[in-house]
This record gives sequence, C-alpha cells and structure tokens, in this order.
Amino acid sequence: MLNDKKVLSKMQIDFYRENGFVQVDDVISEEELEELRTYLHETMSTAGNRSVQTDREGGAYYKVLNQRVNTWREHGGMARFVLGSRFADMGKQLTGYDGIRLFHDHALFKMPHDSKPTPWHQDWPYWPMQETGAFSVWIALDDVDEHNGCMMFVPKTQKIKNLKSIDFITPNDIFLDEEARGVDRNKAVVVRMKAGSCTFHDGLTFHYAHANQSDKPRRALAIIFMADGTTWNGKGHICTDGLGLNAGDALKGGLFPRLA
Repeated sequence: MLNDKKVLSKMQIDFYRENGFVQVDDVISEEELEELRTYLHETMSTAGNRSVQTDREGGAYYKVLNQRVNTWREHGGMARFVLGSRFADMGKQLTGYDGIRLFHDHALFKMPHDSKPTPWHQDWPYWPMQETGAFSVWIALDDVDEHNGCMMFVPKTQKIKNLKSIDFITPNDIFLDEEARGVDRNKAVVVRMKAGSCTFHDGLTFHYAHANQSDKPRRALAIIFMADGTTWNGKGHICTDGLGLNAGDALKGGLFPRLA
C-alpha cells in the first residue's frame, strides 16, 4: 500500500479551496509509475467480472473514454495504489474533512487517432450522493498536454450547484445552462503535467479533456473520494446497485472503505 504521507503546502490547500482544483507534481516515483502502468495494462487487457468496462472498442463512448471502473476489485496491484492512504490523506488535507472514504476508481484511457474530447461537465451529478464535496484525484501515467488529452478547469465553478449530468456522446453546452450564466469559459486553466503528477478537483468544478491526437493511448488513473458520512440519494449507479441501500443510508463498509 502507498501509505507514506505527502504534506501539502498552505498555498496548495488555499488554492484548492478557492478554485476547486489544484495540481500536485511528483506524487508517485518513477518506480511506482512503471509499476502502476504495468498493473493498469494488465487490468485493461483482462475480461474480469469485478470491475466494469463502460464501453467496448468501436463504441461511441469508447471514442471519448476507454474506461474501467473499480480496478481495485479486479487486480491486487491496482488495490495497492487505490487503497493506500497517500492520495486519500492528501485529499483530507485539501478539504479539511475528518475522514475520507473511497467511492470508486477508474482507469481513463483516451485512445489515439479517433479520440473525441471529453466535454465540459461536472462530476457530482453522476454520483448518487445527497451531499456535495466529493472529489477526484487524476493521476497522469503519461506526460499530458493539449495534443494528447490534458484537462482544463474553470476556477471557482465548484460553487455552482443544481446542474445536470452531460451526455458525453451528444453533449449540451454546460455554459448555456441558466445556473452557469456568467461563467467565462475563457478563464479555463490548461493543466499540462508530467507523468507521475496529478490534479485534485471538486466534483462540481467544470472540467474538460482534449482529444488525443497522438499515436499512443493517454493513460490516467482517477480515484473518487468522499467525506466519511456521505449518504446515498436513492439514484441508480453501478457502485451502489444491488447493495440493498435505502435513501439516506451512509456509503460505508468494505466497498467504500475509510482510507484517511
């Protein structure tokens, strides 16, 4: 497990709380990076039944994202990275929450050549949570820029609520939503990163990823965390379906472990 602690600066914490995202460089070593790449490729090339592949090659969603959800349930090597306290503790520093639980992880490959951009969206509307404040860490396994699928964030948009999820295949323009009037997309920050670096972003922060125009997949691992005590809102989701939850129940237990 990755249980060593990385202490974030006051500047990084203040930036996250003000803007809804922050970049943190060199969160995993070169050795860990190679290890994670190996585990991720083993997971993505195996037709397991504990993780969920959201679309297959040739599908419309696959052209936006080749995505596998809950890799930690499929591969012990992935669990080493996802269940370790390093990233959860960094999130605890950024948010100030008393405790941090895992919601799920997902491998995010943007495939080469035929890739489509990931449209502007917020994450939280996709998650079956009554409370806001859940957040993601997005770990780059490749150097990323506008050519191969780096992300962009609009600062301070984590304060905008009541928006709906965006269809990634036929997206509507989030900036035309009444709740988003006045948000200036020209203030978006392009986040170029070296492999082994990451971003944290609030589930309400507007973000986007460029298409991958390179000859290789753009590889990333994202992990979604939530405050201990976050409750289920009753809506369907692949991570909560079949668990026998009632609306208002806390998301806890072995599938949503407390990591920090």
